[in-house]
Amino acid sequence: QVQLVESGGGSVQAGGSLRLSCAASGYTSGNKCMAWFRQAPGKEREGVARISTGGGGAYYADSVKGRFTISQDNAKDAVYLQMSSLKPEDTAMYYCAMGGGVCYTFGEWAYKTWGQGTQVTVSS
Repeated sequence: QVQLVESGGGSVQAGGSLRLSCAASGYTSGNKCMAWFRQAPGKEREGVARISTGGGGAYYADSVKGRFTISQDNAKDAVYLQMSSLKPEDTAMYYCAMGGGVCYTFGEWAYKTWGQGTQVTVSS
């Protein structure tokens, strides 16, 4: 059974940085699409960044471009989200998600496995 476990969330002041980690286990070989989503209180969950384990570029929501970087370490079955220049509006629960090999959408239907989330709180 595939499992995703996020870590690295916390509280930080505006302008600060955090690095989220997502450890994957139990999945079969083959390219996967790994993504980070977030959900702020009272708002819908939104895609933040995604990357294919098979290579290719990373994709970002406009709201985080230039501030967030998604990366992967296939040897460790891990995906990371480096977040810099954090803003109060980045406050949310952040989720790691795994989809199939095609990595072209933030549509939640494409992601079959989700982690439990890690909270990020940015104070002004």
